[in-house]
Amino acid sequence: MLLAINWGEFGIKAGQLLLSLSILIILHEFGHFITARWFKCRVEKFYLFFDPWFSIFKKKVGETEYGIGWLPLGGYVKISGMIDESMDKDAMKLPPQPWEFRSKPAWQRLIIMIGGVTVNVIVAFIIYAMILFVWGEDRVPMESVKSGVWVTDSLMYDAGLKDGDKIVSIGGEPVAYFDDVNKEILTAKEMVVDRNGVEKKIIFPTDLVGKLVESKRRRRLVEIRVPTMVEAFDPKDTSYASKSGLKKGDRIIAVDSVAVSHFDEMIPLVAKKKNGTVTFTVNRDGDTLNVTSKVNKDGKTGLGLCEMETYAAAGVFTIQHRSYSFFEAFPAGVKKTFSKLGDYIEQFKLILRPETGAYKGIGGFKSMGSIFPSVWNWENFWGITAFFSIVLAFMNLLPIPALDGGHVLFTLIEMITGRKPNEKFLEYAQIVGMVLLLGLMLYANGNDLFGWNK
Repeated sequence: MLLAINWGEFGIKAGQLLLSLSILIILHEFGHFITARWFKCRVEKFYLFFDPWFSIFKKKVGETEYGIGWLPLGGYVKISGMIDESMDKDAMKLPPQPWEFRSKPAWQRLIIMIGGVTVNVIVAFIIYAMILFVWGEDRVPMESVKSGVWVTDSLMYDAGLKDGDKIVSIGGEPVAYFDDVNKEILTAKEMVVDRNGVEKKIIFPTDLVGKLVESKRRRRLVEIRVPTMVEAFDPKDTSYASKSGLKKGDRIIAVDSVAVSHFDEMIPLVAKKKNGTVTFTVNRDGDTLNVTSKVNKDGKTGLGLCEMETYAAAGVFTIQHRSYSFFEAFPAGVKKTFSKLGDYIEQFKLILRPETGAYKGIGGFKSMGSIFPSVWNWENFWGITAFFSIVLAFMNLLPIPALDGGHVLFTLIEMITGRKPNEKFLEYAQIVGMVLLLGLMLYANGNDLFGWNK
C-alpha cells in the first residue's frame, strides 16, 4: 500500500527538524569542547552527526578535526583519554598523558561532562527570552472564557466532559490560562467543571495517554467553545461553503431548521448529510436568509474557524498580550525554561508508569518532525527548538552509560568514594549503554513507521 505524501509539506517539516537538531547538537558538543579546552584537554574530533567509515566533510585545524558525518543520529567530540562512543581501546592502554581527560582531577572531568547540558539549558532560556522580547506573549485568561469548552476528542466525552462545561480546576488546582488546559489534562487524574451552575467532577482514565497514542489523534482534547461565525473557508476541503453563498460576517443560527449557536452544535448536523446538501439559516446584517450548501463524503462543507483575534474582537474571550523589554525578557525566559522542564518531567514520569500506556507514545524523527508547522514560521521554529534543547539536556542527564549522565554518575561515585572505576568496567558500561540507546532508538522510530506500540 502506497502512502500519499505531500512532499512540499514534508520538505518544510524535515528542513526545520534538521536545522533545529543541527543547531542544538553543535551547541551541545561545543559545551563539552570549550570546557575540555579550558582544562587543557586535547580534543581530537568535533563532529556534527556520526561518521562511521566516512564523513561528508572534514578539516583539521590545529589538533582538532572538524567535520560533518553522514549518519544524522547526533554528534560528538572525541576528547583524548576518554572512554566514549569511539571506543578507542588502544589509546587507553598507554600511560596517561597530561593533555588527556583521564589525567584530570574528578571535578574538572565533571565540569567537562556537564558542559553540553549546561549549554543546552542556557540556549533554551536565551531563545525563550528572545521570543518574548521580539513577539511578546499572547494568553487567554480562563476567567474570560464565558462559553466554556468545546470537547474535540471522544475520549473526553467518554470521561464525562460535555460541550459548554466551564473548567474550575484540574488536578485540584485552578488553571489561570486556557493555553495550559490540554497539557494539564495529560498529567492530571481529575477535573472539576461548572455545568449550568453545578460543579461536576470528571475522573480521567489512568491510561488516557495510551489511548490517545493508540488512536493516533494529534488534535487537542478541548478547545474554546466558539460561536457559528463565518469568516474562513478550509482550502484543503472542497469549499462547498464558499460557493454556496455564505459570506464573511454571516452568523449561522440554524442547520436544516435546527437552532444552533456554537460550532460544536453545527458539526454533527452537517455530518449527517454526507454527499448531500444542507440548508444554513444565517443572520446577515440583521436580515435572516437561507443558504444551501453541498456536503462532501466526509460530512463537511469546507467551513473553517475564524482567527483567534476575530473571536476576541467579538467578545468570545480575551487575548492578553504582554510585551517584554530586553531586560525583562531574560528573567522571564529563565522562568519559562524551568516551567517547560517541569512539564516535560511530569510527562516523562508517565512513561515510567506502564499502566498509563504513555510508553506507547515514544516516537522518533517522524514524531519530532510532526511537531513543526507545515509552513515556515520563525516564532514557532524557535519555540520548538528551545523545547528540544530542554529535552536534550534532560535526556542527556539520565544516568545511562554512553550518555553524559552515565559519565557524571561514575565521576560522582569516584568523588565520594575516592576510588576511580576500573577502565575495563567503564568500557563494558559504555557498550551496554550504547546497546540500550540503539534499542530505544529502534523502538521509537519503529513506533513511527510500523506502529510497534499497538
